Formats: sequence, structure tokens, C-alpha cells
Amino acid sequence: MVYKIIAAAALVLVFIYNLVIKIMGWKSGDRPVPECVSDVYDPGTYIKRKQYNAEKSRHSIFALCVTLVIELALLLSNAYAAFASLFPDNDYLRLIAVVLLMTLSSIPVIPFEYYDTMVIEAKYGFNRTSKKTFWIDQIKNFIISVILTTGIAIILMLIHKALGDWLILVFAGVMVLFVLAITFLFPVLSKIFNKFKPLEEGELRTKLIEMLEKHGYKVRDIKVMDASRRTTKSNAYFTGFGKMKTIVLYDTLVEAMEPDEICAVFAHEMGHGLHKDTLKNQIITVFQMLIIGVLAWLTLRNPDIFTAFGFDRINYGFAVLLIMAVEFALISPLFMLIANAVSRKAEYRADEQAVKEGYAEQLVSALKKLARQNFSDLSPHPALVLLEYSHPTLAQRVEAIEKLSKENKK
Repeated sequence: MVYKIIAAAALVLVFIYNLVIKIMGWKSGDRPVPECVSDVYDPGTYIKRKQYNAEKSRHSIFALCVTLVIELALLLSNAYAAFASLFPDNDYLRLIAVVLLMTLSSIPVIPFEYYDTMVIEAKYGFNRTSKKTFWIDQIKNFIISVILTTGIAIILMLIHKALGDWLILVFAGVMVLFVLAITFLFPVLSKIFNKFKPLEEGELRTKLIEMLEKHGYKVRDIKVMDASRRTTKSNAYFTGFGKMKTIVLYDTLVEAMEPDEICAVFAHEMGHGLHKDTLKNQIITVFQMLIIGVLAWLTLRNPDIFTAFGFDRINYGFAVLLIMAVEFALISPLFMLIANAVSRKAEYRADEQAVKEGYAEQLVSALKKLARQNFSDLSPHPALVLLEYSHPTLAQRVEAIEKLSKENKK
């Protein structure tokens, strides 16, 4: 019984933390907007943005409450063990049974996602997702989730049965390789959800290639992704390891920005590459996986934990659930506090590279356009930035860029 109380308490603490974060995000709309970004929204759009933020916040808080009720009900009622017992007495099958129920438990939350996408996002002009696309995405996400979680659980089982207490280092190492593999396969996996086409020849393509090649990068290709199938919001990113890169632009970004603004965005992204920020993130990932390895070892060395939840022996699918959704979720805010601080510092350095490339003015313009398109919060609470933001606020970035630009002109 004590393990149930601990698990329930952990879920409630995680819920309280997320609730506080969402309320802080909601209330940030009432904070004064810094002068340097006061031109992002006109008065009418700013009021609309506050309404959007409030509606999204209320809805997400309600969804968060429903999720907590589902999680507590399944854990405290021994539902996972009862569902697994319906399957033949085989470690693999009962592992899969728990993963299946874990994934199925997200179904009651789908109506909230549907309302968020098809009603709220549509109301404020962001949604372009058809009902067909929405449901196809849900099916794809379900299948991918089952496959990946089952794979992790089976790896955990095989390592534990073969190596026992050596689990920590080996499982952590395998998980690092797993994360790297997913990163490597991301261009392939993204094609499950989106279509890509080459950026047509012209000024933008030429400028992007010349800028990256000047710093030793080889551009494999420049792709335009059909983000407009789902949203009007914009983004862009690099894929690929080392010096060989593929540039991916949302079609919404290409439509909304001037060529020099897009070049400014990628001068920033190039800055991450030049400062080895991806490698530094992988080092953080190693520590994260090591923590997960320790949690796995602590969980599996005590079979009484599983007995408390109705199992007659260790179930590795349930172990993954406890490790990720309960144990790591409880300590994740502390971990993310450090990771986000490192990330924000890296963002300033990457902005500095765009300034060095001569794109200071264009970067500010691009960042403001992105903020306007995405209805970004211009004045989040400092505590919210500290705990949750992997990027500095728009105002902080604009002030830093303008300061660097003035220094470079002296």
C-alpha cells in the first residue's frame, strides 16, 4: 500500500507543478509589454492574443485535471495488472499488454486535443488541419508510441535479466544510442506526417548555401515542408550530423518572410553548429539517461513494488511507466531547470553569430514576425522563464541583439 501512496503523491506533485506553470502562463498576459517589443502586436491583435492565451490555458488546465484522474484511477485500481492477466502468462505478452493499456489511456484526452485543434486554433485562425488529417495523425501517433515504448521495455527486460545490477550503465548507454538513433532517423520519421519538396532555385537558396559553405558546411538539400496542412504557424530547422546538413523550412515561413530574414534565422542555427551546441545537448542527454538508468535499477531491484500494484512478478512494461511517468516526471523540473539555463545561454551565442553575419536587423524582424505568427507571450513571468523556457524571451533577445549590433558598429 505504501508504494501506491508514494506513486499517487508523486503524480499529484507533478500535477501541482504543471498546474502552477499553466496558471503562470495564463496570468503572464496581464503583465506590461517591454518597450522593445511593443510593436509586435497592434492593440486589436494584442487583445486577441490575450483571449487566445486565456482560452488555451483554461482548456489545458481542464485536460490536465482529467489526465490526473485517469492516471490515478488506473494506478490505484491495479488496472494494469488486471489487464495484463487477460493475456497468456508470458513476460513479452504481458509487457505488451501494459504498454497497450498505457497508450489506450490517452484516448480520453483525444477529445481535448480535438477541441484545441479544431475549435480554439481554428477560432483564432491558426488551424488548417482537416478532420481526416487529425484522426490519421492520432492513429500514427498511437502506433509509433506503442512500438517505441514496447521496444524500450523489451530492452530493459533483456538487459536486466542478463546483467542484473549492471543495468544502470548498460541501459543508460543503450538509451543514449536509442535517442541518437531517433535523432538520426528524424528526417525519415517526419515523412510519416508531412511531405517535403526541394526549395526552388533562386535568391534564397543561393544565399543559404553560400552562407553555410563559407563556414565549412555542406548542404545536402533545402526542403520545404507542408506545415500549412495543419497550421499557419512558422518554424525552420537543420537535420543531419556533423558538417553535412539538410535545411527544412516550413512553407508558412517561406510565404511570410523575406529572403534575408530567413537567412538571419539560419545564421542563428549555424551559430548553434559552430558552437557545438548539439554535441553539448547530447552530453546533457547522457546525464539524463544515466538518471533514468539509476531509476530503473532502483525500481527493478524491489519486486514488492510490482506486487503492490497487483502483479505476481516484475512487469517491465509497468516498470517503464513508473520510471518515466512517475519517478522521472517528479525530478524532471530540476533537471530541466539546468538544461534550460544552458539552452538559453546557447541561444544568445547563436543570435550573436547572426549579428556577425550582418543580419542583426533582419533577425530582429524575423523574430518579431515569428512571435506575431505564433501568438508568443511577450512578457512571461521571470519564474516561468527560469523553469520552462529553453529560449530567452523575445524582449531579452532583441535587447541583446541591438546591443551587439551597436558594439560592432563602433
